[in-house]
Amino acid sequence: MPASQPQKKQDGRRLRSAASRRRIVEAMRDLIREGTVSPRAEEVAARADVGLRSVFRHFDDMESLYREIGDLILVDVAPMLELPPPSGTVDEILEEMIDRRAKLFERIMPFRVAADMNAHRSPFLVDDRARMNIAFRDIMRSALPAAVRKDRVLVDALDAVLSFDFWRRLRVDQRLSISQARRVVEAAAAPLIGAKR
Repeated sequence: MPASQPQKKQDGRRLRSAASRRRIVEAMRDLIREGTVSPRAEEVAARADVGLRSVFRHFDDMESLYREIGDLILVDVAPMLELPPPSGTVDEILEEMIDRRAKLFERIMPFRVAADMNAHRSPFLVDDRARMNIAFRDIMRSALPAAVRKDRVLVDALDAVLSFDFWRRLRVDQRLSISQARRVVEAAAAPLIGAKR
């Protein structure tokens, strides 16, 4: 047998293994997106159309699985995070920020809820949450007029009112519709910014 045959066999195995891994990650992402907060290995295997052993073989630790799902989510929401800061009057800026956040938070909601449920056993999920919160704060600060940015208490208050946690509470705990939640966020944020108009 030519020397290249074993290499081709190994390359084929490696490609199949990478394809299985990708299907597992996508299956886990899809199950979470559909509302399964902690998908079981059996559910992931069935959705990915791989054997149960493949799930355990590819992801002997959940950290690597969380990391890869996080990468897929980031690719999905990157265009929303990379938009230029809104401009206009303070009211227009606030309205645009709330609109953008509502869309972003709706997109990431199932993943953040799942991450919060599993964070106690995952340093990656804890760190990822902190990174996202810092990114959201930085995006918000970059859009605010200088007079508002200088007021630390005001920035902290706006950060809380425009946060994912506030949005999740409105949407999940209080069971408000998206439009109702937007109105509540606007009602909470507008008076904060009112003095700086």
